[in-house]
Order: sequence, then structure tokens, then C-alpha cells
Amino acid sequence: MAKDQKAKAKMEQAKGKAKETAGRTVGNERLTAEGQAEKSKGDARQAKEKMKDMFKH
Repeated sequence: MAKDQKAKAKMEQAKGKAKETAGRTVGNERLTAEGQAEKSKGDARQAKEKMKDMFKH
């Protein structure tokens, strides 16, 4: 399960970064904001998983 969540976090980060970059490229502020939000969500998920790993060991 943890590996699933870590992979999901990486996917969210990558997808968010792509959206953010695309939004900036075409000048679409909404797409840029969506990308930033998605990237942040992935960052938070990754931090949560790292915290879980710290307490397991």
C-alpha cells in the first residue's frame, strides 16, 4: 500500500508540474493554478508517506 501511495504522489507531482508549465506557456492562469494545486497535493501525500516510513523504522 505504501508503494502505491508513493507512486500516486509522484504521479500527482508530475501531472501538476506539467499542467503548471502548460498554463504558463499559453498564459492560462487557471491551468497554472490547477497545476500548482495538484503538485502541492502530491507534495503533501509524499510528505505523509515519508513521515509514516520514519515511524515504522
